[in-house]
Amino acid sequence: MKNDDQIEIPLSKRKMTLLLIGALAFVAIGLLFMISPPEVNHTNRRAALFNPVFLLFIGSASVLFFGFCAVFFSIKLFDKKQGLIINQKGIIDNSSGLSLGLVLRSDIQKIEIITVNNQKFIMFILKKPQDYLNKITNQLKRKGMEINLKLYGAPISISANFLQTNAKDLYELLIEKWEEFKKEND
Repeated sequence: MKNDDQIEIPLSKRKMTLLLIGALAFVAIGLLFMISPPEVNHTNRRAALFNPVFLLFIGSASVLFFGFCAVFFSIKLFDKKQGLIINQKGIIDNSSGLSLGLVLRSDIQKIEIITVNNQKFIMFILKKPQDYLNKITNQLKRKGMEINLKLYGAPISISANFLQTNAKDLYELLIEKWEEFKKEND
């Protein structure tokens, strides 16, 4: 890859809009559960599922989680930055909540693709993952990356869900560019 070569993959505004609509729908359903829980015949076996306290808890959890998602999707929807940049230095990820910024090519030991709950993730196995974890000041982000490292052996992962590409094509592109980099530096 020449110094002036840079591949930019934009965020998918269409996917982001659909996810925002879905998150807002779940916020609305959660609010309904909180404000006006459905009436139920208490002789029914499923009456425990319609317990007002249980529905208040479920509604609150839905509003909190999907409200957070809606805020994230709204911010990303109007984000002018590219979702993913691949250049001579490395990979700059701006596609997720755990985005770390620049991951140097020289720090990447291996790139793998895994499937978790029918979602494909591209995992970056790093030579010194602790160096990247030490850079993170946001404790929630750090915890998420530590969990990734413990479960999958890589603190950094990318999903194509928010990008204008699919996981297979993105993985092939990343492998191709990483192999080019390794040949140039051997």
